[in-house]
Amino acid sequence: MNRIVSTERTVLRAIRGSMKAGRPVMIAIDGRCGSGKTTLAARLAAELGCPVIHTDDYYLPLDRRCAGWEKKPAANIDFDRLRNQLLLPLHRGEAAEYRPYSCREGAYLQPAPVPSAPVILVEGSYSQHPALRDLYDLKIVLTCSDSCQTARLQNREGERFELFRRRWIPLERSYLSDCRIQEEADLLLDTTGEEV
Repeated sequence: MNRIVSTERTVLRAIRGSMKAGRPVMIAIDGRCGSGKTTLAARLAAELGCPVIHTDDYYLPLDRRCAGWEKKPAANIDFDRLRNQLLLPLHRGEAAEYRPYSCREGAYLQPAPVPSAPVILVEGSYSQHPALRDLYDLKIVLTCSDSCQTARLQNREGERFELFRRRWIPLERSYLSDCRIQEEADLLLDTTGEEV
């Protein structure tokens, strides 16, 4: 059962309240595109001094995606690599290393180390997918109004907005609904009208 929160300070208090001795606290930030997931993660990381894992670094190369991937929610994410290469070691309190995948370059980038830390933030669409959900101590979902999402994405994506409107937003809506992301979250933050 989630509870609606109104400020980042409330989120920060909830994170601090989840911290445990002995192993890192794993926190996932999921929600609608344009709702401020990356912005919130960056602010929390600055406040807490913790690493941020971006699900965008775990896209599958096109030749590894299943047929019809563009019509299946989360079919473009390499959950096995994200879970086994990065999240499980961090969950155990170990440092990890991974190679982000860049869709723009169509290639894996140089290896990036991720140190063990008391708090690990995982942000991005599909971060609370059932393939990963059991690893988290706290699940935060961000939302915003349709008009707010449209304005933010038009501003951020420019001419690529149409692709978001046609492909990514419908896929995301299916994922959020089918996987009951909002219902399974611990905290729900509505960022409508906020600067993200």
